[in-house]
Amino acid sequence: MAFKLDNISDKNTDKSEGFDIDKLLKTEITLFGNSFSNKKKQSFYLELSTLLRAGITIKEALTLMTDSFKKEKDKALLNDILKEVVNGKAFSESLHDSKQFSEYEYFSIKIGEETGTTARVCQELGAFYEQKNEQRRNIISALTYPVIVLLTALLVVVFMLSYVVPMFQDIFKQNNMELPYLTQIVVNLSDAIKNYGWLFFLFFCSLVVLNRLLKNNYTYKKGLHYFLIKVPIAGTFIRKVYLAQFTQAVTLLTTSKVPILNSIQMVTKMIRFIPLQEALIKVEQNIMKGDSLSESLKSNKMFDNKVVSLVKVAEETNQTEYIFSQLNKQYSEEVMRQSKTISTVLEPLIIVIVGVIVAVLLIAMYLPMFQLSSAIG
Repeated sequence: MAFKLDNISDKNTDKSEGFDIDKLLKTEITLFGNSFSNKKKQSFYLELSTLLRAGITIKEALTLMTDSFKKEKDKALLNDILKEVVNGKAFSESLHDSKQFSEYEYFSIKIGEETGTTARVCQELGAFYEQKNEQRRNIISALTYPVIVLLTALLVVVFMLSYVVPMFQDIFKQNNMELPYLTQIVVNLSDAIKNYGWLFFLFFCSLVVLNRLLKNNYTYKKGLHYFLIKVPIAGTFIRKVYLAQFTQAVTLLTTSKVPILNSIQMVTKMIRFIPLQEALIKVEQNIMKGDSLSESLKSNKMFDNKVVSLVKVAEETNQTEYIFSQLNKQYSEEVMRQSKTISTVLEPLIIVIVGVIVAVLLIAMYLPMFQLSSAIG
């Protein structure tokens, strides 16, 4: 069975230059709900799969689904796709022309149309986005409470340095007290906050704005992603998140009987994590040179021994779909378990850190008072 995917390689080459990848991923990172988000894609594909399995045509399914979306932009998007389908254009081509769906989805649907498995492909795409959204929810859930506690602690510290410490500082000046080293450090921090606090705030806002402006810059994203993957603990966790997405995507494509080389090429277009993208490009190049998939994966640090070993078994037993499905389950379970562990560890850790900071501030302020009372006594 042949698939018309010859143009994939040329587009992969362009992606390494930082042009196509930004355009491809734009729908994933736009602000204020202007894009057809992953959550919407999840419900879109799952509902479409259900309707197609019930024997409804793609035209009738799109007509029924239009009313299930509340936002006018989403309805307009589905109506535009429906009009093109009614005019004779393939469903996959209509999705591609809308600019709201990635090439990964386009080629997946295209393969489904060519093989008569569109309903199954839609179900797998729905499951893919369902798991992707679940991973995102787990990560947000794990980090929400620690981040709130950390921000609250930061505000408390700033408040103490801005208002509480100056009150003690006036007392120290009135008594001409020689301040201990720790107290002097805290007083200096308080002076810095009073005199240059607005500069710190402006610097922080500039970083946020700069990050939004450079979010589609390939060089910036590459540097940020490689930095994140080298961070202890967090780097390993992030790598597993994207390996879970990689294995699920390959499972989806091998289920549709897509050759492994084409699967690697297509998954490269979907992955948003640049270290994994570049790793997959090298894997593709090695396969084209005649190396096996397991040998190609082994030569890259992004893939651990578990992936390499099981892929080698898949090649020997011709059970690629099953092996990648099992790998996906393992990585997904590890991501969920580690996200809960991170949340469990961070919460008390941050509380302890906040307590230590407040304790240091109080000790620094009361230490001269203790010395003064001892001198008077």
